[in-house]
Amino acid sequence: MALGLSICALILGSAEINHQHEELSGLKAAVSKEREQALADRTDPGDIAYQVFHLTYDEPTSLAFAAVGLRDELPWKHRLRMLALEGQIYETDTGNPELAALGQLDFAFLISMLLPLFAIGLLFDLQAKERRAGRYELLCATSIFGERLFLIRAALRSIVLLFALALPFGYMATIHKVPLPSGLGVLAAILLHILFWMLVCYAITKRQVGGVTAALILLGIWIFFAVVVPVLGKARVDEQISVPHGGDILLTQRETVNAAWDLPKSSTMKPFLATHPEWVVHAQIDRPFEWKWYYAFQQVGDQAAAPISEALYAGMSTKDEAMGRIAWLSPPLLTYRTLTTLARTDVTQHLHYIHCARDFHASLRQFYYPMLFGKEAFSLEEFIPQLPRFEPCTEH
Repeated sequence: MALGLSICALILGSAEINHQHEELSGLKAAVSKEREQALADRTDPGDIAYQVFHLTYDEPTSLAFAAVGLRDELPWKHRLRMLALEGQIYETDTGNPELAALGQLDFAFLISMLLPLFAIGLLFDLQAKERRAGRYELLCATSIFGERLFLIRAALRSIVLLFALALPFGYMATIHKVPLPSGLGVLAAILLHILFWMLVCYAITKRQVGGVTAALILLGIWIFFAVVVPVLGKARVDEQISVPHGGDILLTQRETVNAAWDLPKSSTMKPFLATHPEWVVHAQIDRPFEWKWYYAFQQVGDQAAAPISEALYAGMSTKDEAMGRIAWLSPPLLTYRTLTTLARTDVTQHLHYIHCARDFHASLRQFYYPMLFGKEAFSLEEFIPQLPRFEPCTEH
């Protein structure tokens, strides 16, 4: 069963990541075509900035098939324009929330949650059945290993379980060209998790308890480590660390942007110039509508929402660190976090991607502002080659 579920989990994880690669390739082609159409025969940089979309994304790593992690819950791609960033970040569709809540059977879930059950099934009756058959004392007396004979049997069964899980992973890792250190890290996590549960099973079954009693005790231990500790830990962390909602950020940004249409232009330009003093001499607004004023109040909308946004990401990071400490009390949770860290599908990688997308959006503003404020002349021939292109940030 372990072998079959391992193959199934790896196939499902691989299919999900392949789907994400295909989706990303389609989006790249669509955005490229949209850009060509938007740039055709346009002479106003403000109009181009409004029309041209840019795709930012966090491409799956080669190991993501084994630990999909948060990629089915948190956004890993955005279509961004020069408009206010906060609204674009939090308007992203992250898929079906009901399906995301259910999770999926990937290899990380198998190793963290189901592996202990396989180990318990293999080891819970290891000594009790010999006692029932009346062979326990005879085996201990005639073996050179004595009572350690059953520890050796437990180790051999655990090795079989290890191979049942590791061989399919090794084959799939070869197909996906997983780097050797990452692959070895996954195998080490599997080995340590099996070793932990082997020792727990041996400690319980070594006592003179019946097989059914041992199984119930081991299942209770599994429920405590795999369910009780993570659930209570998360509830405690959520209670102690408050995090703003993305909807609050979106609402604040939209209210600021929408209000700017009815306010004097000085009400927009003053907070904008406070953070961009280099444009003071070019900030005069002479007409009812100018692109520099329009993008200035988009920027001001982001500035208004910035404290809430920073609190959100700081809170996410703090909560993740707290759950990391709790994971040391729960081997299943620790194993799962280790695998998602190796696959870069965890909270840290998500925050890294968001930071990368924000940096790219900032580069768009730096690119357009000189033309919008009239400091630099617009030339479509020079504009197109210099237009920023998103490059994923691979290191964190």
